[in-house]
Parts: sequence; structure tokens; C-alpha cells
Amino acid sequence: MARIIEDAMVETVSQALLGAINCDGGPTEEQTAVLRAIISGYWGRTDIDVATLTPLSAKQAGAAITRPDQRRRTREFMVLLELCRHPLTATQVDRVEDYCTELGEAEADAGLEVTRDLVRDGIEVAMTDYLRFFEEVASEVSEPTLKEFDGSDESRADLVKQLRAYEDLPAGTLGYEFLEFHRTNNLPLPGEDDDHPAVFLAHDMNHLIGGYGTSGQEEIALGAMLLGINDSDAHWINFIGNLAVHEAGFLSSEELVSKTSTLGREGAAELLAEAFRRGSECTGDFSIADHLALASTPLSEVQASFGVPSRV
Repeated sequence: MARIIEDAMVETVSQALLGAINCDGGPTEEQTAVLRAIISGYWGRTDIDVATLTPLSAKQAGAAITRPDQRRRTREFMVLLELCRHPLTATQVDRVEDYCTELGEAEADAGLEVTRDLVRDGIEVAMTDYLRFFEEVASEVSEPTLKEFDGSDESRADLVKQLRAYEDLPAGTLGYEFLEFHRTNNLPLPGEDDDHPAVFLAHDMNHLIGGYGTSGQEEIALGAMLLGINDSDAHWINFIGNLAVHEAGFLSSEELVSKTSTLGREGAAELLAEAFRRGSECTGDFSIADHLALASTPLSEVQASFGVPSRV
């Protein structure tokens, strides 16, 4: 799939991104590292040095970036970068909001609303708003054959029985490797308990097909890869969820323990950039496939059918 920010626009967008995080004494070390990784690792522009870039003002960014899809992707990267500032400040949130207003549709963006909530109203409001946004797209990220899943004890038991039957499939098939993924990572099967409901089935299949584990860095990378494949509202809200749990540290449950500054860890920013690149090179969106229908297909064939590139 075509990369949204074309090479001719990379420097301009990079200048806009730098401008959006140039507050409170300048970008943080983590923000700079993530921006540098996006520029060199995703866009392949090793000739651009963040240290010598001239930041654009909000108005300059709005005038220079005019294509709707490029504006949207720029806004998304601004939200990503603002969540890499710890602690997240009102100055940073206001600055990104100014830039996104010039780039259009600031009021409608889930990421912007959640970060505003986090600073102005606290964690509880931010969580409530995020869950509201997720509910709106939940059907889009659910397994196709489970869209009418009623969540009853009987239907959950039937689903778990169906998944456990994949033990009889040959090693290397999607279904067999799905079970191995859960065994290796000591995860319950989707539908097996309340903290791992059936909606996780597609998510776990995405881990397997995308080739990512379950660490904080790899969860964020998977979200970035899917956004790189298809810049949809569903993938954007999912990515915000990844960042909320593993970067900003405000979304948690009994199963998910929130963390902060994950992208500041060694190699994490580069992994993020590679994930965006891998997503942009895929030929189709494997997240919306009927994974249950593909259970007996070799995992390698499933990956090849969507053009999933190998990890470096």
C-alpha cells in the first residue's frame, strides 16, 4: 500500500512535527528519538538531521500540508509525539491542538480529545472517553464471524472448544500457531475469561500474522503496523489504546498493567518506525480477514497473501 507521506513532503512534515513538540524548553529526548526514528526508519530519509531542522509554526504547517490524507497522518504523528512527553503538560497539549486546528478536524480526533482529557480532567475521564471511542469501532476490529457474538457462557464455551480443536491441525498452520502463541505467552484463549473476551481473537491473530510479541514495545509496534496498512478510524483508535496502556500509562485493567515511557527504551523507537514501514509495504489488511476460516492454512501462506514483509 502506498505510503501516505510522499518523499517530497517528508522534510515539510518533519518540520511541522518538530514545531508541534517544540515547547516547555524544547522536545524531550524521547520525543526527539521517536521523531528521528520515524524520519529515518519509516521514511528512509537518513539525510535529514532533526538537530538542524527548522520547525514550522502551526500556520505554516497548515499552509504547507494541504492533502487531507497527509494532514490526517501528520495529526496522528503529532498525537503520538505529544504522548511521548513525560509528564504530559498543558502547554504541550495546547500546542498540538493549535497545529491540528490548522491542519483541520481537530475537534473530531479521538487522540486529541483523549490527551486533552488526560491533562485537563484526569485519568478517569480520559479512560471513559477512550472506551466510548473504542465502542464506536469495536465491530470493525472484531473477528468477522463473531460480530453477532452474544458473550453468553454457552457461546464463550463453544468458542474456546473450537479454538482448542486447533491442536489437531498440523504445526505451522495459523490455527495451530495461534494456540502455540497463547501457550508460549501464558495467555488465556479469547472468551476463556472476562479479561480476555472474544473481541481479542482478531487482535491475537494480528500479533501472529504481523510477527509481534506481547511486550509493550511490540504491542505499540503492532498498532503502528496496522495503521501503516490502513489509516482507518478503527486502527487509529486501537493505536491510541496501545499508547494509552504502554506509553502514557492511563488505560489499565486487571490483565493490562499500564506503563509509561515504553518508546524511550533502547530500540523501541526504531521498532516503531520499522512497524510503520512494514505496514506500508503490505498488500492488504490482514486484521479484517476471516481468521477462523484460515485456521488450516499455513501461517506463512497467510502472511504471503497479505504481502507481510519479514522483520529486520
